[in-house]
Amino acid sequence: MLQAEDHIGSEPRIKKLEPVLLPGEIVVNEVNFVRKCIATDTSQYDLWGKLVCTNFKISFITDDPMPLQKFHYKNLLLGEHDVPLTCIEQIVTVNDTKRKQKVLGPNQKLKFNPTELIIYCKDFRIVRFRFDEAGPESAKKVCLAIAHYSQPTDLQLLFAFEYVGEIYHNPAKKVNGIDPGGGGSGIGSASGQQTPLFETYSDWDREIKRTGASEWRVCSVNEGYMISTCLPEYFVVPSSLADQDLKLYSYSFIGRRMPLWSWNHPNGSALVRMANIKDVLQQRRIDQRICNAITRSHPLRSDVYKSDLDKCLPNIQEIQAAHIKLKQLCVNEPFEETEEKWLSSLENTRWLEYIRSFLKHSAELVYMMECKHVSVVLQEEEGRDLSCLAASLIQVMLDPYFRTIVGFQSLIQKEWVMAGYQFLDRCNHLKRSDKESPLFLMFLDCVWQLLEQYPAAFEFSEMYLTILYDSARISLFGTFLFNCPHQRVKESTEFAISKNIQLGDEKGLKFPCVWDWSLQFTSRDRLLFHNPLYIGKSAPCVQNGAVKTFKRSKKNYSSTLRGVPPALKNGIISEQEFLPRRNSLILKLKPDFLQQTESQSNSMEQYFRDWFAKPVDLHGVILPHISGTQIKLWKLCYFRWVPEAQINHGGFITAFHKVSLLADEVDMLNRNLRQYKSNSSLQGSCSELDQSRMYFRANSLNDTSEAPDFLSSSFPFSPVGNLCRRSILGTPLSKFLSGAKIWLSTETLANED
Repeated sequence: MLQAEDHIGSEPRIKKLEPVLLPGEIVVNEVNFVRKCIATDTSQYDLWGKLVCTNFKISFITDDPMPLQKFHYKNLLLGEHDVPLTCIEQIVTVNDTKRKQKVLGPNQKLKFNPTELIIYCKDFRIVRFRFDEAGPESAKKVCLAIAHYSQPTDLQLLFAFEYVGEIYHNPAKKVNGIDPGGGGSGIGSASGQQTPLFETYSDWDREIKRTGASEWRVCSVNEGYMISTCLPEYFVVPSSLADQDLKLYSYSFIGRRMPLWSWNHPNGSALVRMANIKDVLQQRRIDQRICNAITRSHPLRSDVYKSDLDKCLPNIQEIQAAHIKLKQLCVNEPFEETEEKWLSSLENTRWLEYIRSFLKHSAELVYMMECKHVSVVLQEEEGRDLSCLAASLIQVMLDPYFRTIVGFQSLIQKEWVMAGYQFLDRCNHLKRSDKESPLFLMFLDCVWQLLEQYPAAFEFSEMYLTILYDSARISLFGTFLFNCPHQRVKESTEFAISKNIQLGDEKGLKFPCVWDWSLQFTSRDRLLFHNPLYIGKSAPCVQNGAVKTFKRSKKNYSSTLRGVPPALKNGIISEQEFLPRRNSLILKLKPDFLQQTESQSNSMEQYFRDWFAKPVDLHGVILPHISGTQIKLWKLCYFRWVPEAQINHGGFITAFHKVSLLADEVDMLNRNLRQYKSNSSLQGSCSELDQSRMYFRANSLNDTSEAPDFLSSSFPFSPVGNLCRRSILGTPLSKFLSGAKIWLSTETLANED
């Protein structure tokens, strides 16, 4: 390793290090001769280079080779040492000699010259830089610049606006040839399917036809956001509800958020989301009218079951508190996962308990739709937080389409982006911490639990889920920047006017869509999204020596069909009529209903018992195991930056590697078999060799090669240079984390001069 004086002598070399900039990205401040800390106990592996702050990211640029491991995977928008500004949680500056430290907020002064900068990221990373050889004033300026630009006061200051503005003025500057606003799958899908964005009438109409919801229609009453600014322009309602009725009823709902159709079961049961009715005098009448319309939209005129999510699930504040404790646990020191104290601390975060709550409740609602044939209404105060998560989980369990990559992306568009999930506030892009809550992460974690339990049922991998979570922290994609579609239109139109951008007939600016994955990854790296264990609809399966093909049909889609329950209370089954047993997937009726429903009181228990006793239909319903041992911590997502948690040549990636090789070998054999049967030319078969969907490819049919030496349990993420073990001036990090409303206290950590 070069000594500090050697680096001073190589000033021209370091000054040549320049960041890679996107259209609209500008360098705000930079400092040379910065040391990036790699390990706590030695500076042997530290990297030297330039620290740059732009209006999009902080970028550390070095010529030093990466120590300790080789690495092949990369993001096209971000370098190995880059952090998007919207991923920064806290910025701590330290002066060793004066024994001072300060959490930097926007527009704050720094009265001492920092010798160290510690950046705490929302993805659990901790990145450290030392300024021992850098100019003290330059170090101070770059720290203040990072603090200022990472905590914008206005939505239009987020980088996506500058990027899109530059693209509109200079179309030739498109990155990777991608147009803003596209909805392509960008993952080399064999079907070439595009991800529906549900911004148009036709997308909703196709979803109605796909699910067979014949008694439902696409409503355009909110075109131009004339009724509600937190609803999409188009959504689906019962056919029996006229537009005039919807306009009239809308005034009674919180946020004027009328009932939204989400999905239809093949048996006719519908999944509907609804905000609370604020007009107490009209509540019973309107509620009855809506439920009657939903009942009439059921082919069997079946009952409506209402689930009050605010009463039976943790609220967003509780989820945020659990997330803070989880962060504290994963970055605390010393990190000892095997210690009994650590495991009890994990339990005390309540994160896994809340995961179990969402999975359990969603499975119970699956039972109501699948077995009881009743439509389910998810009721929530505003209908745009917990219902996003519950509605999405129910559909993942019930519909195999949403377990494909394109289907899963369309689900997020439908139930989160267009339904008005407040990504801007919940992801805290503008650092308004009182509204922050990680519901989207909790949803991805719940899906990971199902993926872990039923790996062959999902087309996507856990790496895909982790990368999707990371993408929500990149301030380039309009997908995760706004609280609702109307906010995108309003803010981007104002921005376009201020920048003299001609919109024509467009409704606001078109931002890059996160589903255009080619903007971030090469075609090879996008193969990491594919789960090698996935069994597609047309994939053959050998059963009892006979080759069978999985086909979705009504019969195997609905594994247990029972009779329609008798009408209860004007066709509405209230959730209060059921008492859930603790830690089970069982609902028990109240005593006053036992006489007429004695034969049904244990039907849910029997349904789950029967379901778990049968072989899993990968293209039918899947239900979660929710016992203590079955709900696990998502280690790839939460431990990937923790050096002590890394397993070289170990972890899930080793199995992923082996299974990928086997899957690729099977594909090669199938291609050879097709070639043999068709007697096609050798050249024709060679063109098929690049059609593998596996990231790891078999070199030959008898490939026995060892795992690549760059594999570790954190793959495809590199822990190198992203440190999670460091005290501030010898004080345990836990002191600053304990009891904080956000990850670190925003107060000054020590007195200044």
